[in-house]
Amino acid sequence: MSLLPANIHIAVLMGGWANEREVSLMSGNGVADALESRGHKVTRIDMDRQVAVRIAEAAPDVVFNALHGVPGEDGTVQGMLDLMGVPYTHSGLATSVIAIDKELTKQALVPNGIPMPGGRIVTREELYEGDPLPRPYVLKPVNEGSSVGVAIVTDESNYGNPIARDSAGPWQEFAELLAEPFIRGRELTTAVIDSADGPKALGVTELIVKSGFYDYENKYTDGKTEHVCPALIPPEIAALCEEYAIRAHQILGCEGTSRTDYRWDDERGEAGLFVLETNTQPGMTPLSLVPEQAAHAGMDYATLVETIVADALNRVKKGTGHGAD
Repeated sequence: MSLLPANIHIAVLMGGWANEREVSLMSGNGVADALESRGHKVTRIDMDRQVAVRIAEAAPDVVFNALHGVPGEDGTVQGMLDLMGVPYTHSGLATSVIAIDKELTKQALVPNGIPMPGGRIVTREELYEGDPLPRPYVLKPVNEGSSVGVAIVTDESNYGNPIARDSAGPWQEFAELLAEPFIRGRELTTAVIDSADGPKALGVTELIVKSGFYDYENKYTDGKTEHVCPALIPPEIAALCEEYAIRAHQILGCEGTSRTDYRWDDERGEAGLFVLETNTQPGMTPLSLVPEQAAHAGMDYATLVETIVADALNRVKKGTGHGAD
């Protein structure tokens, strides 16, 4: 039985020109296929610079935002849809602006008791002069997702000491980077989905990378990362992951669904668990973590997609949704 009204028209917004274009296309086409399998009218829109015109021409009842990265996840598209008066899934403008920016996310979560790694913003010129933190440390773009442009700088890395100008790394693409201490240990993640009873955590998955670390390639290449769901971790750590994920979802004002990622130093117990980021538009590909956790919780892919759309429509009915007139 469908969770959505009959004759609803859903535009699935995907693709775009961000680094995560191909992942977004996989997410969007998966979402569109699922909605069509439930009998809904779907318009697939590969975002270009005329996207506002194309959405206006399609005149959907709601947009499923399957974009990843900038400008689909940073508030730009959300603001456009707000101005157009078109309801849409996932988080609104303000939440998107904060959550895409790792430094702003820290400023929102850490004062509210959510542990995150320390660190600071550095310019590429500072990196060429010397290390901003003791090695090992992590460098990452301030506002990219899917581990795009992440580098782990160790004594054994071939980046040079200091980092050489001609060494391949995110410093060649981004003028500023976030430098954080490297946290040894395990990679964990928890998805949250909104329900009638409030946000609900779907479980905890451990990500075991066969080579290197959990970067963009290992995330989206089949066979490179093992997903252990549910994670084989102590119950108190699983409970803490779920608690932090729900609290981050609420503090940031996420809507629909979100996913919070962690590093856990298992030698330190609860004190070793750190939130890395909260993703406001998690992937919906065959290798994505939210559908996997939803399936473990008893929710098939099509029901997950309909639940996210229904959440957006219910918020509009209550007068709390974004994008509606």
